[in-house]
Amino acid sequence: MQPLESLIYKGQQMPLQRDVEAISIPFGKSVTLTEDAIVSIMQAKGSTVSVGFEGRMFLIEGSDLDALGLEALPRPTLPEDADDEALERFVWDQLRTCYDPEIPVNIVDLGLVYGCRIEHLLSGERVVTVRMTLTAPGCGMGDVIAEDARRKILGAKPISRVHIDIVFDPPWSREMMTEEARLELGLF
Repeated sequence: MQPLESLIYKGQQMPLQRDVEAISIPFGKSVTLTEDAIVSIMQAKGSTVSVGFEGRMFLIEGSDLDALGLEALPRPTLPEDADDEALERFVWDQLRTCYDPEIPVNIVDLGLVYGCRIEHLLSGERVVTVRMTLTAPGCGMGDVIAEDARRKILGAKPISRVHIDIVFDPPWSREMMTEEARLELGLF
């Protein structure tokens, strides 16, 4: 499958082919963008596209790309009987598809994710808690990133709930980024 960023380009304008649920930036709330609205592509990375519409930004999931006239990406999932090791791999893989809408590096390579924990409830449900930070305490994208991560992780049937804990200790620094991320951002 071609990378998303090779299918659509920054600045490209596209009419929506159908109503689509999107995440408002920077508020992290779900909104519906309506069919025939003309959106402008801001960034296409991972499995999401950031679009501009009426002076605001929104995040559209890959599973809803058909609203942009593209082939929708399949929603990743796991079988119900997946073990915790497979579940943890799934969580990390999904986190690698999450991007700050303004930065072209995923949140794992940026060093924003400190860890994940899988808990088993007495009811048999499994709950995932992701501990992460932001590049700065005042970063306005925290709610958006958290909601994007939560939605993607909930794609696995064995997971009933996802908690995203945003923490600031230890504080984020450039040294937490992978070498590839620093290279991508020109921070050497």
